[in-house]
Amino acid sequence: MSTADDTSGNGVRASGAKPTGTAARSPVDPVSAGDDDAHVRLYGLLGEFATPNALVQAARAARERYKHVDAYAPYSVEGLAEAVGFTRNRVPLVALLGGLAGGAGVYFLQWYTAVIDYAINVGGRPAHSWPMFVPVTFEMTILGGALAAVLALLFGNGLPNLYHPIFNAPDFDLAMRNRFFLCLRSDDPAFERSQADALLAATRPIARSEVRR
Repeated sequence: MSTADDTSGNGVRASGAKPTGTAARSPVDPVSAGDDDAHVRLYGLLGEFATPNALVQAARAARERYKHVDAYAPYSVEGLAEAVGFTRNRVPLVALLGGLAGGAGVYFLQWYTAVIDYAINVGGRPAHSWPMFVPVTFEMTILGGALAAVLALLFGNGLPNLYHPIFNAPDFDLAMRNRFFLCLRSDDPAFERSQADALLAATRPIARSEVRR
């Protein structure tokens, strides 16, 4: 399942058509503005869409008002990351720094071992014979970059995470098959229950629901 989350993640669709054989759920029931306890329990409002284009359009409309917008799709959708607010990807930079650190670290280790810690005269050759250090330096540069990229990917996506409130949403398992979801999170500074519900309804999703913590 591909996800886009604007946390920074990640991150309102105009699809009004209801797929054949799919029963649309009724809109979420309104929650009174003074119900603080209900607001605390509310993670966000979720809209379900039938096509990726509808998801992208909905995400763009939501980003005009909200910063914290999450999108979920069964595969990578072109333009979705930008629609939810992703403008920078730091994984390449972290991979570069990891590669440089790995290469420099192992080169220093070889130099220190051969020149300072345990210098041996082998056939009169110089102790700092840098061509001999190149293969291991190259391998550790690749390994350092790969490990840094994986760690940056996991950390950036908040993994490992064995539980998320979105898992409680009705039919969210379809996000791994053929449905596309947009969540307006309640922790957004601009979030107001009735306005968020109206905005989500205006994107004409095939279903809307609440996501509880």
